Amino acid sequence: MGDSFGWVELTADDLDAAKDFYSRVFDWKLESFGEAPMPYYIIKNGGKGQGGMMGKTSTRTPNSWTPYVEVDDLSNTCDRVERLGGRILKHKTAIPGMGWFAVVHDPQGAVLGLWQARKG
Repeated sequence: MGDSFGWVELTADDLDAAKDFYSRVFDWKLESFGEAPMPYYIIKNGGKGQGGMMGKTSTRTPNSWTPYVEVDDLSNTCDRVERLGGRILKHKTAIPGMGWFAVVHDPQGAVLGLWQARKG
């Protein structure tokens, strides 16, 4: 079922400090996701992946948490975002073996991630 929040992701200037802080504040286990093109850690709680952490990929990227909405058709959703006045900040990008994501900016300036899981 699409159109539900399903993931949250932190981008941080100092990834090691963020990992230390959040794993001590909450009972989160951080597991390296070795297939990522940059250091990326899966946030696990109760054995289930619920989010991720990574270092900033650009000086324009803020230190922030980004929620992701699961969608059935990422390309169609991105088209609707643009048609309705939003912008695509990160175009559809594959995560091998898992699915695709994009990051959008709504007309008021809020950032939101979109995720389409691979079927099968």
